[in-house]
Amino acid sequence: MDLHPSLVPLAFLVGTWRGEGVGGYEGLDGFHYGQEITFAADGRPALGYVSHTWWADEPRDGREPGSPLATETGFWRVQPGEDAAPVVEVTLAHPFGIAEIYVGSVTGTRIELDHNVLIRTATARDVTRSIRLYGIVEGGDLAYAIDMEAGAKPMQSHLSARLTRVGSADA
Repeated sequence: MDLHPSLVPLAFLVGTWRGEGVGGYEGLDGFHYGQEITFAADGRPALGYVSHTWWADEPRDGREPGSPLATETGFWRVQPGEDAAPVVEVTLAHPFGIAEIYVGSVTGTRIELDHNVLIRTATARDVTRSIRLYGIVEGGDLAYAIDMEAGAKPMQSHLSARLTRVGSADA
């Protein structure tokens, strides 16, 4: 693995992860989705990140199992914070007109991205803020949860998934 020294706190993420999750939001029926995330190191001081999701429920509202849902791409990096504690900075872009910057902390194999700046185009969804929690859980899987504030509704649970490593940590 060609991991930049600054990324050592995120080394546990490197590779490809695949699994399933659940989603929902006030006013939106719950759903199941499949997902693949890849964290890639290339020697530079940022991990490349790509996530693809697809419909994993019964056919509904014109969606068939396997049909694409969301994609996001971006970069994860680590900077020294107060008392040299690592600070994680994440930039993400979504094809539906939203770009996000998260700042958070990493402790062992737990990442809390709790500061979020979001910008959107005039035609993008009315998302105003989100927070994310990632971590390695029992069995070595990667689990995460995303809470979102959108459509003048309060912050609430939106997505969560459990993913298993399918690609080499040398990705």
